[in-house]
Amino acid sequence: QAFFCLLLCVPWGSSCPPSCQCTERAGAKTVLCSSRHLEEIPKNIPKDAVFLKLDANSITRIPSNAFRHLSHLEELDLSRNAIEKIDRAAFKGVAAGLRTLDLSSNRIRSIPKEALLALNAKLRLANNPWHCECALQEVLWEARLDPDSVQDITCHTAPREEYVGKPLLQVLDAGVNFCSVRQRTTDVAMFITMFGWFTMVIVYVICYVRHNREDTCKHVEYLKSLPSTQGHAE
Repeated sequence: QAFFCLLLCVPWGSSCPPSCQCTERAGAKTVLCSSRHLEEIPKNIPKDAVFLKLDANSITRIPSNAFRHLSHLEELDLSRNAIEKIDRAAFKGVAAGLRTLDLSSNRIRSIPKEALLALNAKLRLANNPWHCECALQEVLWEARLDPDSVQDITCHTAPREEYVGKPLLQVLDAGVNFCSVRQRTTDVAMFITMFGWFTMVIVYVICYVRHNREDTCKHVEYLKSLPSTQGHAE
């Protein structure tokens, strides 16, 4: 009976992942999971966590709804991991309350804009091997980026070699618009496709007319070869 009473008395939200350290100060719970060789986000993070540090681990992906149960979360540190993929709904459930999100020093090349644009948090995205494209440009324009680290968002790859190695903000300030480049590429592709279909229709019409003409000529020659009605009468 004492054992079951103990289970009932211990709040489920206060449990702490075995590889982490949980502390509380002024009513705000901090979960420290830094440098613990983690390869994925722990499943049993306390629901009342306000500050969560997962930096300096080996996490490679942030799946959908990874932090959905952490409705009190305000600061999330995922820096210095090996993150390559972030799902569209990775931060679903914490978008309203999150104030700081650190994704710096990972392996992120691209990110779905839906994953970040819903956030009100200040973002740190520096020191990633970014591929400069329209989605990243939209994030830079619309998301709340940390002004101290925005200059370190550098183009690791880009549509043109001249942009590689330059800060994305510098490239955009020079008048480059990756979204319009993509739109022009799409327009050209559509034009080529339409031209191809138009050419096929023209070729078909020409072949059809030529075929009918040949059939008509053969029919006329056949009619000429037949004995005339006047010849039968004589």
